[in-house]
Amino acid sequence: MLTSLVQAVYLVAAVLFVLSLAGLSKQETARRGNALGMVGMGLALVATVVLALQESERDPLVTLLLIALVLVIGITVGTWRARSVEMTQMPEMIAILHSFVGVAAVLVGYNSYLTDTHADAVHLVEVFLGVLIGAVTFTGSVVAYLKLSARMKSAPLTLPGRNWMNLGALVASAGALGWFLAAPSAVPLVLMTVVALALGWHLVAAIGGGDMPVVVSMLNSYSGWAAAAAGFMLGNDLLIVTGALVGSSGAILSYIMCRAMNRSFISVILGGFGAEGGTVASSSAEATGTHTEVDAAEVAEMLKGAGSVVITPGYGMAVAKAQYPVAELVARLRASGVDVKFGVHPVAGRLPGHMNVLLAEAKVPYDVVLEMDEVNDDLADTDVVLVIGANDTVNPAALEDPGSPIAGMPVLEVWKAKQVVVFKRSMATGYAGVQNPLFFRENTAMLFGDAKDQVERIVAAL
Repeated sequence: MLTSLVQAVYLVAAVLFVLSLAGLSKQETARRGNALGMVGMGLALVATVVLALQESERDPLVTLLLIALVLVIGITVGTWRARSVEMTQMPEMIAILHSFVGVAAVLVGYNSYLTDTHADAVHLVEVFLGVLIGAVTFTGSVVAYLKLSARMKSAPLTLPGRNWMNLGALVASAGALGWFLAAPSAVPLVLMTVVALALGWHLVAAIGGGDMPVVVSMLNSYSGWAAAAAGFMLGNDLLIVTGALVGSSGAILSYIMCRAMNRSFISVILGGFGAEGGTVASSSAEATGTHTEVDAAEVAEMLKGAGSVVITPGYGMAVAKAQYPVAELVARLRASGVDVKFGVHPVAGRLPGHMNVLLAEAKVPYDVVLEMDEVNDDLADTDVVLVIGANDTVNPAALEDPGSPIAGMPVLEVWKAKQVVVFKRSMATGYAGVQNPLFFRENTAMLFGDAKDQVERIVAAL
């Protein structure tokens, strides 16, 4: 009876998770989607605790105390990190959280193998694949965290024959699986784990800064499949469903991100595209010329005479925490009758949806925040475009220079506007390490300095 009730609660939680994802697909329903996901997770935790108490061979009080201890530690650490993390640190925090899922799958796999004395071939395959996916997710996520937090260079690690090394690791893992099934022992499992840990590290180390948004969503998918594998090993239907939801949604998001960068998923995994921020990647037509500088007062004058304004944000806006004065600027311009819109590139920032979250945090109205495809056709009729902290996503070389490392990547075609103002700290290249010829166009002006300070000066001048 109790087991049936737990399974019913699991079913309700799974439905809530699906509804949560559906809610998160739109800005207007995102808050409701978050709430549904929280309720679903709460129900799942309660049901799992009840099931654990029922199936435990220990004293129920001891089991309950152990579970309570784990929950208190998790709640304490989670609350502390949620309250202390900056929005600019969100990508690396998500990456390190993915690593927890990976290491959990590895530990569950080893525990399942060591405690199940009558494992059949199907269960052994579940254990092997769960440990493999979990190990790759663990080290890959750690490397992503180190790159995103600037504790490791964002430049790709291009070892000689790196693709053959990856293939060799997969072949070695397949051989270890055959050994594991033919003569089950810990030796092939441990050998495969070591190979998988090295494979995960090398896969992400070989991916450059320009592809990091795809890497985050890719690791999200990996963590989902690792959780699903753990669900199979534990016989937990809800974990299987939840893992499949996370794994498939992460894979779909990775595909969308790759399309936004005009790159295939395979080319990202086997890539090496992207150089360390601040350097110049090779290009057949490197941008040179003389740039024009303006100050905040001059930009304010441009905006006073403008009928339409488009703002294209990037990671620089996040670093400067400029979203709040930008929101105030937008409110003032709209109150003056200016048509203001945001153009957000799918890979703006270090994380899918990063810019949208920042703008929502600053109370920017949802209806003026548009995707790249929605705003690109309007740029030719726009009076002023403000590029705040963006670089690679507004680079005309993507469309005009076949030799550019980002050739073919869809970008916001801001140079078609009557006037472009680029907010930057310096003339350094963006995260992909590619020089931007936009800076030297006749209709482009550079506003150097901290984006938050400069926007506040513009608001004051208005």
